[in-house]
Amino acid sequence: MADVHLPQLDEHDAAPLPAADRPSRTPSIVRIALEVALIGTGVFLGLAGEQWRESMRHRELANTSLRRFRTEILANRTAVAAVKEYHAGLKTSIDAYLADPSALHRDQIRVNGAQPVFFERTAWDLSMATQSLNYIDPQLAFAIARVYNSQQNYTDITKSILQAIYLRPPNEDLDAFFSALAVYLGDIVLAEPRLLTMYDALLPQIDRAVGGSVDEKAAPH
Repeated sequence: MADVHLPQLDEHDAAPLPAADRPSRTPSIVRIALEVALIGTGVFLGLAGEQWRESMRHRELANTSLRRFRTEILANRTAVAAVKEYHAGLKTSIDAYLADPSALHRDQIRVNGAQPVFFERTAWDLSMATQSLNYIDPQLAFAIARVYNSQQNYTDITKSILQAIYLRPPNEDLDAFFSALAVYLGDIVLAEPRLLTMYDALLPQIDRAVGGSVDEKAAPH
């Protein structure tokens, strides 16, 4: 029997399949695109959620700090208002005595100590530690910083007179003490009304920022 030789068809030489019989790549591409879109959406939502949580944390921190500022500023305002008239009256008496010692005997000057205000500043120090001032409206943060800077100036002036009192107590040279006290009061009687004005302008701003209102019992008078 004669051998029958069949042609060997190489795989690359195989006749192409009709278009209808070819496997479609479209489902694979659509599936990949859909997976990429879902992953991208998930990442976006995750980042957005994290930003929202961070924003809420910052807002809560700012509101907490503002409430602390309000409590502290009210306390400082009360302290300033309590000694404002005393300082003004004492300055008037001392100025009159220094201008004409014979017209007013120095024993008539009622000195009940310098009575400086020692301001509370815990809320400010805490805001510096937590950096919460960064999350407060810039204009409001500026107004708060301005008040605390003014209080610090007052404190610096007070340190000077207290040092002078310890170095030259009134029982050693009362006239020298009166002269030093008059200089101190000259600054203080200007600073205290200015501070009260700043407090009264700042407190309503804080109330608006936290969405509250001034408590009638705690409101400045």
